[in-house]
Amino acid sequence: MLETISGNIRKLGASLGQTIANDQGEYWVNNIEQVRKLGRSVTQNERDAIGKLQRIIKGCSEQELLIYARAFSQFLNLLNIAEQQYTTSEKGLIELDLPHPLASLSSKLEGKNVDDIKKAFDKLHIELVLTAHPTEVNRRTFIHKYHEIAEELPDEEQELSPRVEELIEQAWHTNQIRSKRPSPLDESRWGLNAIADSLWDSVPQFVRELDELAKELTGEPLPKTFMPITMASWQGGDRDGNPFVTAQLSDRAITQARLRAAELYLVDFEKLYLELSMHKADSFLIEADITQIGPYRYCLRKVIRKLQDSIALLKEGKTEGAICSADELLTPLYQCRESLLTVGLHSVANSHILDLIRKVQCFGISLVKLDIRQHSERHDATLAEITQALGLGDYLQWSEQERVDFLLKELSNPRPLLPKGEWTPDTQEVLDTFYMIASQPQEAMGIYIISMASQVSDVLVVNLLMKATGVSWDMPIAPLFETLDDLNNATQVMGELLKVASYVERCKHQHYVMIGYSDSAKDAGVLAATWAQYQAQESLVALFEKNDVELKLFHGRGGTIGRGGGPAHAAVASQPPGSLDGGLRVTEQGETIRHKYGLPRLAVRSLHLYASAILESLITPPPAPKQEWRDLMDQMAEQSCDVYRDYIRGQDAFVRYFRQATPEQELSSLPLGSRPSKRKSDGGIESLRAIPWIFAWSQNRLVVPSWLGLGQAIADFYQENAGLMREMLTNWPYFKARISLTEMVYLKSDSDISALYDSELVEPELQDLGAKLRTQLKQDEQSILTLLDQTEIMQNDQWNLNSFNLRQQYLVPLHIMQVEALKRLREKPEHPECEQVLMVTMAGVATGMRNTG
Repeated sequence: MLETISGNIRKLGASLGQTIANDQGEYWVNNIEQVRKLGRSVTQNERDAIGKLQRIIKGCSEQELLIYARAFSQFLNLLNIAEQQYTTSEKGLIELDLPHPLASLSSKLEGKNVDDIKKAFDKLHIELVLTAHPTEVNRRTFIHKYHEIAEELPDEEQELSPRVEELIEQAWHTNQIRSKRPSPLDESRWGLNAIADSLWDSVPQFVRELDELAKELTGEPLPKTFMPITMASWQGGDRDGNPFVTAQLSDRAITQARLRAAELYLVDFEKLYLELSMHKADSFLIEADITQIGPYRYCLRKVIRKLQDSIALLKEGKTEGAICSADELLTPLYQCRESLLTVGLHSVANSHILDLIRKVQCFGISLVKLDIRQHSERHDATLAEITQALGLGDYLQWSEQERVDFLLKELSNPRPLLPKGEWTPDTQEVLDTFYMIASQPQEAMGIYIISMASQVSDVLVVNLLMKATGVSWDMPIAPLFETLDDLNNATQVMGELLKVASYVERCKHQHYVMIGYSDSAKDAGVLAATWAQYQAQESLVALFEKNDVELKLFHGRGGTIGRGGGPAHAAVASQPPGSLDGGLRVTEQGETIRHKYGLPRLAVRSLHLYASAILESLITPPPAPKQEWRDLMDQMAEQSCDVYRDYIRGQDAFVRYFRQATPEQELSSLPLGSRPSKRKSDGGIESLRAIPWIFAWSQNRLVVPSWLGLGQAIADFYQENAGLMREMLTNWPYFKARISLTEMVYLKSDSDISALYDSELVEPELQDLGAKLRTQLKQDEQSILTLLDQTEIMQNDQWNLNSFNLRQQYLVPLHIMQVEALKRLREKPEHPECEQVLMVTMAGVATGMRNTG
C-alpha cells in the first residue's frame, strides 16, 4: 500500500533535493543521498554501514551537520504530509480497508433500541484540552507551511504545483527551530492558531455528519442546542512548576483568546451577512428592520458592529464592553434561523447559519475555556500564611481532620477570611490567580485542577480560596490523582468528599476527577499504572452512582504510549463500563495536536473516531472483567511494578545512566517550551516531569517508560495462565489495547541505536546497565510475540510496520548526528551551533517517531 503514495513522497523529496542543490550545490544532494543509503544499509543489518556513517558524521563541521540534519528532518515532515493526505483520502481509506467510523458504527448498531441510542447521543460529549508540552519543537511558521503543502498536494498521478515547490523552498530557507524559549503566551497563541487553521471548520462538518447518523439511527435530527465537542486549554493556565505562568499572564491569555475568537466570528458573520440577502422572513424580523436593508442583514449588522467594537477594545487589552457571552452571538443567529425555517427556506436554514451556530456552541467567546492548574502544596502554603496572620496557628502543622473542620467552618462563615496586610510573593500570586478568575466571564474559564491531590482538604482549600477572593460562580474543581498510591486512594478521598452535603450541593451533583497517566507511569511502570487507572475509574463510577452524583472523568493521557495515549478508538474502547457516562475530557499535547488535528480532514476523522467509540461504548458497553482476569492482572501489575522499580529505584547508578544515555539534561536548557523540565530545580528523578522523562527516552530509542516491567510480568505468569491470557486478549478491550500499544512500542524501540548512544556518551562503568535494559527489552518482546502467537512484531499490521520501516533510513542518520552533537556539547557546553544541530535532530526524531512526549 505504501507504493500508492510513493509518487508523492518521491516528488516531494525531489523538490526538496532541488532546493538544497540550488542553495548548497549539487554535491550536497549527493552527500545527503550517500548518507541516506548508508542509513538504509544500517536498517538492513549491513555490518560496516554504521561505521562508515559515523566516520562521515564525525568528520563534519557543525554547519555541515546542520545541513544534513535539516534535510532529513524536513523530509520526514514531508513524508508525514504525504501519508496523512493518503490515509484521510477516499482512495486511502478504501485501499487500507478502513471504513468510515460513523458508517461502521451504524452497521454495528443496526437493530439496537432507539431509546438507548438517543440516550447515548444525549451523553455524548468530548472536551479536548490543549496542553503546552515541549514536544512540538517545530516553529509555528513551519507548521503553517506544512499545512498549506498538505492542502496543495495533488493525486499521485499529477505533478507538484509551483506553490508546493515554493513552500518547500520557503521552508528550507527558514530556521526550523525557534531561537528563544517561547513564553506561555506564545504557546497559548500556538494553540489558538491550531484551532483556527483546522478545527474551526472541521467541527461543523463533524456535527453535520453526526446529525445525519442520528437521523439514520433514530429518525430524528439532533436538537439545535446539541454540541458534542468543546475545547479547553492549559496553555497560559498551567502554573504547576512553571513560574512564568502568572495571574497577569493568564489574564492576557484569555484576552488574546477572546480577541482571536472575535476576529474569526467577524469573518463568518460578514460572510453570512452577504449570504442572507433575502427579504422573505417572519413578522418579527420584518418589523424589526427599520432600515429596509433586509430583515436578516439588519439583525446581523448589530452583531457585526459588536464584534468590531470588541476587537478594537481587546486589541488595547480592554475587556469592559467587549462581548462576554455566547448568547450575544447565538440569539440573533437563532432568530434568523427560526425565521428561515418558518418561511420555508430550509436549505438556507441548514447551511452556513447552522454551521456558525455550531461554532459558537463549541468555541464560545474565547475558542477555548482556560483551565487553571496549581500544585496542592501552593494552596496549603497560602492558607498557612493566612491562618498565621489570623493568629490561628500553622495550617501546615494541622492534622487532616483539623484542616477539614476548619475549612468547612470557614466555608459557612459569612465574614471575610482575608485580613488586610501584605503577603509573601508566592502567596500573593496564588491569591491573584483567584482574583483573576473572579474577574473573568464565566464562559471563558474551564475547571480548576489540583496537582498531586491526595486528601479531602486539597479540594476544600481551593473552594475556600475561591470564596475568599470573590469568585461568584461555582467553578468546577478537579483533584488530579497522579501517583500509584494516590490513584489507589482516589475513591476513599472522593467518598469522604461526597459526604459533605454542602459541597455536593455547591457542585450541583456533578464532579470532575482527573486521572494522571504520566506521573503514575513514571512512579510504577506502565502496566501497574494503567491497571491502577482502570480500577480507580471502576470504583469511582460505582461510588458516584451510589451517591447519585455525576462523575466527569478527565484523562491526562497526552499523546504517547508511555502516557496512556494511542489510537483514539482503542483508547476509548478500553475504558471501564460506565466511565464515559459523564463524557470524555482528555488532554491533547505537543506534536500530537498537529498529527491528529493539524489538517481539516485529519481533525474530522479524529473526531469521528472519538465519537463512534464513545457511542458504541455507551450503547454496547465493554464487558466487566471476570474475577480471574482481575486476579491475574493484580499479580502481573504487582510483579511489573517490582521489576520497574528495581531498575528505576534499585539501581544506584540509574539516574546517572539516564542522564548520560539520553539528551535529558540538554533538553532542559534548550528553548523548546516555556516550562522548566523539573518541578523543583534541585530535585532528582522523582521531581522530573514525565514529559521530558519520556521524550528523552524516545530520542535514544530505548523508550524505557513505555515497556519496562510489562513483558517480564507476562513471561512470569504465562506458563501457568496461557489460556486465560489468550481469553483476556480476545474478550477484554483493556488488555487487548495494552498489549497492542506495547507491540507498537517494540517496533519503535531500537537496541542497536540505544547501544550507539551508550558507547559514545556513557561512562564505561555504567554501560552494563544499558546492556541489561536491552537484554530485558529483547526478552520482553519475545514474551509478547509468544502471547500473540506471532513470529514478528506488527506482522498483522503491515501498513504501520511498512510506514515506520520507511522512516528508519532517515532516522538512523539523525540519531548518529544527535550523538555527535551531544558528545561535542558535553565537551564544550554552550556551543550555539551544536545546540542548533541537537534541536534539529530532536525535531527530526520526534517527527519520525510520531508519538514522543
